[in-house]
Amino acid sequence: MVTEPERVILTYEDLIALPNDRNRYEIFEGELQVTASSNISHQTAVTNLTAILVAHVRARRLGWVFTAPCDVLLSDITVVEPDLLFVSRGRRRIIVPRHIRGAPDLVVEVLSPSTAETDRQVKSQLYARYQVANYWRLDPDRWELVAEALDDGVYRQVAVGRESQTVVAPPFPELEIPLAQVWGWDQE
Repeated sequence: MVTEPERVILTYEDLIALPNDRNRYEIFEGELQVTASSNISHQTAVTNLTAILVAHVRARRLGWVFTAPCDVLLSDITVVEPDLLFVSRGRRRIIVPRHIRGAPDLVVEVLSPSTAETDRQVKSQLYARYQVANYWRLDPDRWELVAEALDDGVYRQVAVGRESQTVVAPPFPELEIPLAQVWGWDQE
């Protein structure tokens, strides 16, 4: 009689024991996910959006912006590393010395050819399940920002911007995001 091997469920403690080899390690419901380093258009978008958000958040004392690598423990068996995240001042308690423990107010994923499907499908479902209020996806190949907000457990698109448009999206209703600046076009 052949039996199925027992499924190994990994935890955050298993994750922090992994080597520091420039790969990005995450755990989705106990299963290890590995992603290689990102490309230049990805890094440009992350860096430029971070600068925009940090300036806005600090000027208004709204909370904290973090970039990868920053572990977010949605549960003991679901640990993600969004490209960028925001925790509001009122939710400061989820910021602990080694990681974020709980759902940030906003997570941002910048799509790469190797991660686009995971970011659109798997991570979207995980973020909704663990009550991340706002989820933005930046696609530097299509020059597009899609912002979604959680509504009764499901993400609904609340804003979209392309190319050099300006976008306003929750949780920052007073911030206009110039996409040309995000893509780095203003530096050319």
